[in-house]
Amino acid sequence: MKVLGITGSIATGKSTVTNYLKQRGYLVVDSDKLAYDALTIDEVCIKQTKNRFDLPAGPIDRKALGRIIFNDKQAKKDLEAIIHPYVIKKMQEIIVFNQHLDLIFLDIPLLFESNLEYLCDAVIVVYLKEDEEIKRLMKRDNIDEDYARLIIGNQMSIEEKKMRADIVLDNNQGLDELYQQIETLLKGR
Repeated sequence: MKVLGITGSIATGKSTVTNYLKQRGYLVVDSDKLAYDALTIDEVCIKQTKNRFDLPAGPIDRKALGRIIFNDKQAKKDLEAIIHPYVIKKMQEIIVFNQHLDLIFLDIPLLFESNLEYLCDAVIVVYLKEDEEIKRLMKRDNIDEDYARLIIGNQMSIEEKKMRADIVLDNNQGLDELYQQIETLLKGR
């Protein structure tokens, strides 16, 4: 069994890659989904988050929480300290349960920022030039350029991620080229 981490920056095409892998029948563990679960179904994480950020009763407003953490580095660290242990534990459980598979993919947008390389045999970075990343993020989330830059600025630069990658999937040439790179990766495993 090989565990391959997939990362990149926001709006670089990670979802395109992971959706393609899922369609091809591969297991892709989505860390964002697990983080969502931490804030919606895990009572310990919910309680800790509400206490730390003085949030009202009821479901956590994730967009409001996002605006807090993107403007406050300590708040971001505090939220990660609450959520990450839950996410890591769930990923490890899924890996153990599926160890009979040849390949497992972990979709972890903040893989390098969270020092989670140890979970993976190799790390794949989905690469897109930053100017295109900003345009895609603005369009996708209907936000202005300043907020897009703020969000991107809270992650390690895509250029640094590219340098740290074991495998780079270049998403600057269109979908057909990206899919061909994925197929080459799968054949070469």
